[in-house]
Amino acid sequence: MIYLDNAATTRPCRESVEAVMQGLEQFGNPSSLHGLGLRAEQLREKAREQVAHALGALPEEIFFTSCATESSNTAIFGVSKSVGKRKKRIITTSVEHPSVAVCINTLEEQGFEVIRLRPDENGEISADDIISAVDDNTCLVSCMLVNNETGTVFPVGAAFKAIKKNFPQTITHCDCVQGFLKRSVRVKDLSADIISLSAHKIHGPKGIGAIFIRKGVHIPAFILGGGQEKGFRSGTESVPLIMGFGAACEKYSGAIAERYAKMSELKKYFCELCQKADGVFVNSREDASPYIVSISVKGLKSEPLLHFLEQREIYVSSGSACSKGKKSTVISEFHVPSELADSVLRISFSGENTREDIDALMAAISEAQNTLAKLRK
Repeated sequence: MIYLDNAATTRPCRESVEAVMQGLEQFGNPSSLHGLGLRAEQLREKAREQVAHALGALPEEIFFTSCATESSNTAIFGVSKSVGKRKKRIITTSVEHPSVAVCINTLEEQGFEVIRLRPDENGEISADDIISAVDDNTCLVSCMLVNNETGTVFPVGAAFKAIKKNFPQTITHCDCVQGFLKRSVRVKDLSADIISLSAHKIHGPKGIGAIFIRKGVHIPAFILGGGQEKGFRSGTESVPLIMGFGAACEKYSGAIAERYAKMSELKKYFCELCQKADGVFVNSREDASPYIVSISVKGLKSEPLLHFLEQREIYVSSGSACSKGKKSTVISEFHVPSELADSVLRISFSGENTREDIDALMAAISEAQNTLAKLRK
């Protein structure tokens, strides 16, 4: 099996699996007052410290959620209920993940003014573009760090730093799902008030995420009930999944630069092969995250090609896994020509991938170009 869909999810690492199993065996409810509950609470708090350390945050600034989608929903709707009572302008991009974009669309329907910044002809959104869109009436700026379909990296730190200096009451939110532990992501560098994180993108388990909320920033509780997570997110915490998240953070919080360099070499090798191949085009920028490469295979539609590769046990994506096969609007926002937009594949790497994996992928694409000719547009 050759797995090249790591932007959708990653294989859980051994340390994370073992931590989950330990958490299942330590089955106490962390809200219980007896010894079993206390032990579960201690394990939960150790994991909170692991996540916080990986992000450069304080443990009390980390709250566990079910996923990054919940984290972003909590952030966006929370800001609308607090700062949004006085300020009605939201700045975002036209290429955000649906967990952000759909929330902001909903607020727009409720009367908020939404400014969506679009990539220029080079696929860039500059820090100045983001900064200049903010005014005294802006309650929220939400911008992802790494785009989940093309790997484009946005200048979040530079933009947010200037925004917080000029408009300190404006809340800054960053979806860091595709950047966390793949590049250096520290809260002090991002200048973000709120950050969304996910475990299963960093070789942790599915069903657990986190939200960073800078100390002093008030966001109303999103889920009410028993008062868990200091009253911010009620519901009995999943200690096993939390422990799996913490273990993944501990394993991958080191050697980030070394892994990035390895992925950069892998991406370079892949792009060189694409350039030599007939009818294969790279959509991602050269300076995009090396973990994600968007390509188009001219003349072949994405879904038949994806399943052709799957039959050879090569697993890729036709775009964002969250879109469930629906046509992406993000690709067109990055100015991919219309004749290539229906032929997009997203290749996403992890440290487990090798040049041999890429060789096998390119050989299979070449085979598909020969055998799927009848499906060509």
